[in-house]
Amino acid sequence: MADPQRVGAGALRSVERILRARGMNPQALPAVDDFDERTIRRADERIPPRYREARADHPAVVKWLREVVAQAAPANPGASPQVTTGPSLLMAGVTGAGKTHQAYGALRALTHSGIAVRWEATTAADLYADLRPRTGNDTERILTRVTRVPVLILDDLGAARTSEWVEEITYRLINQRYNRMLPTLITTNLAIGDLRVGLGDRVASRLAEMTERATFEPVDRRRHCPAA
Repeated sequence: MADPQRVGAGALRSVERILRARGMNPQALPAVDDFDERTIRRADERIPPRYREARADHPAVVKWLREVVAQAAPANPGASPQVTTGPSLLMAGVTGAGKTHQAYGALRALTHSGIAVRWEATTAADLYADLRPRTGNDTERILTRVTRVPVLILDDLGAARTSEWVEEITYRLINQRYNRMLPTLITTNLAIGDLRVGLGDRVASRLAEMTERATFEPVDRRRHCPAA
């Protein structure tokens, strides 16, 4: 798990421009007094190369970013604001619609906003693979890390073949983040109406309460943009 990232004023100004362009008040963004290029580089190096220039401009994603930043608070007097709780966002649309690009764009803006944030990013399929029982694999530790990290990107939820085991793991993950009110960016190729069938009643019920919904246009942007 990487250390909390606190990065510079130039990146913060870019977040402010995004918010102002959408008619939103960036006053909740904290002031940044240092510019640490090494810290910025460490933050960006954790992001897959394809998405290191990603920018969040979808209105629902920008709204999510604004709300997460606004709710950040210092753990102790005088400490930097950090993400502890916040809203979650479910992005639904066809393959290649730009959901993952938007998710990493939001994460970049968040880590560049001057607040402290710990985060993880995984696809649902990779998470299930990591959690398959095998000798020497501490699956509970892995699951605990992902369920409790302050900010999580969970990509391609619902893409894996359904089974009782998959449904149980998904329920445990979503239920923990629901109870802890932890900001989660979720992408899915399933239509909103198909979530209950694909993910099960318990998961769908919690997602309905904990997330805002954003439906992306049914256009495969990968045919036109390599980072979509």
